Amino acid sequence: MAKVFRAFVKKEFYHILRDKRTLLILFGMPLAQILIFGYAVTNEFNDAQIDVLDYAKDETSIQFIEHLQSSGNFQLNKVLLTETQMEAGMKAGDSKLVIAIPENFSADFYGGKPLKIQVLADGSDPNNANTLVQYVTQMVSRFQMERGMASPNAYRINVESRMIYNPQLVSAYNFVPGTIALILLIICAMLTSLTIAREKESGTMEILLVSPLPPLLIIVGKVTPYAILSFTNAILVLLLGHFVFDVPIVGSIGLLLLMCFLYVVTALALGTLISTVSKTQQDAMMRSLMGLMMPSMILSGFIFPLTSMPIPLQYLGQIVPATYFIEILKAVMLRGVGLNFILYEVVILAVMTIVFLFFAWRKFKIRLE
Repeated sequence: MAKVFRAFVKKEFYHILRDKRTLLILFGMPLAQILIFGYAVTNEFNDAQIDVLDYAKDETSIQFIEHLQSSGNFQLNKVLLTETQMEAGMKAGDSKLVIAIPENFSADFYGGKPLKIQVLADGSDPNNANTLVQYVTQMVSRFQMERGMASPNAYRINVESRMIYNPQLVSAYNFVPGTIALILLIICAMLTSLTIAREKESGTMEILLVSPLPPLLIIVGKVTPYAILSFTNAILVLLLGHFVFDVPIVGSIGLLLLMCFLYVVTALALGTLISTVSKTQQDAMMRSLMGLMMPSMILSGFIFPLTSMPIPLQYLGQIVPATYFIEILKAVMLRGVGLNFILYEVVILAVMTIVFLFFAWRKFKIRLE
């Protein structure tokens, strides 16, 4: 049985490598997309989670915190107690911004003394970080205008900001992880769905079903070459992002590759499910493109902030695998976190993989209708 399976997988490799169109999709599309998405889109942010370190704890600082939340752009996530907690929220992905209010905030504000507010932003997403810092600056100016009349000696507040994880605000730090998630999902799912649909359309599935291999091994044999090639593709794209766009890999390379492999398996499981419900290649391609490409681009947080969308669209974004993989890539590559910080996303992808495989197995017919 093992010898027959190896021969089957070898045959599938030959079939893929001699098809120029498949190779173009498999390796040409990733290179084109990662170069095309060179310009990230700056978007507005609503209800961005922020942490506040309030050294003053006076009436004016409390009013300032309430003023920030009144804009609708910010939502208080946590009030920090010490400076050592400032980075923990961003590492865990719970907050996008940390604002530190100095001591004697009220006295300095109304006493005409120099006053600085420190803003710590998550630079792993440079466009959003820059937007959030601009929002803070605007809110500070508005706060000063509203309360500056209380004293003619009110001193101008200066905002001192610093971007961590991406100090230079390089756009590639944002679009490279998103592009990797997008192309792996589309390529893996689309090519896998096409290969089984092709067998159905050409009528050769009947021959495969009467072979010594059971149906489950037929599916595995069909998917294995794409899993190997897609994982190779993921490595190539990571190398391209690192050496061409200087995107750092701060975290564990082993963990990063393991997460890429998990995502590839999730995408292949989804493609297998699509293939089992598609009768023709055209049907499989339409399901893959329409059902995966647009949601992955729009509802994953790759281009548009998910938290700024209507609640129904936010729920839809939670069922898009790319949503979780993009967060994993940014966490491992840019913030250098370990498995404990991304365990939630890993569990979600693993559960999705199991669900996709289960329904694909249930849908796979021993006899073609």
